[in-house]
Amino acid sequence: MIDPWLGDYRDHVRPEWIDYNGHMNVAYYVLAFDRATDVLFDRLGLGHAHRQAANHGFFVVEAHVTYGREVLEGDPLRFRSWLVEVGERKLRYFLEMVHAEKGYLAATIEFLGLNIDLGSRRSAPFPAALRQRLQAAVANDVSRGLPAEVGRSVGQPRVARVERS
Repeated sequence: MIDPWLGDYRDHVRPEWIDYNGHMNVAYYVLAFDRATDVLFDRLGLGHAHRQAANHGFFVVEAHVTYGREVLEGDPLRFRSWLVEVGERKLRYFLEMVHAEKGYLAATIEFLGLNIDLGSRRSAPFPAALRQRLQAAVANDVSRGLPAEVGRSVGQPRVARVERS
């Protein structure tokens, strides 16, 4: 079982991350979540070791961020993770950003990504042993319960789609 708290990675809101509203800018939430993902992936064997062993990488193809409560310059951050779904070539996972002292949920992000063969730059199946490890981690995370925000979409009515040429 992998501890959902990514204790190996804590961060704080840096001065350069502050926008004109005096709080953390939206772009830096994704940066902080990306750094927490690096820790998660190293634990799962999906990070640097995966690139070295299989010449594969992981590319995000979709992300959904929710902003629950602002964080300010200097605020300490803590991250928690859940693996939601794994397929032959895909992984969906979810992270929470929590204020490390006050305990409130600041933001969440859900990622969908693909395993990529770095030689061909095309999606490729996960190596069997890695996929089994990911499946076990998904089963563990789902069994402990998924946060309510998992699977959310943007909360606006659907609009007419525009054909692109």
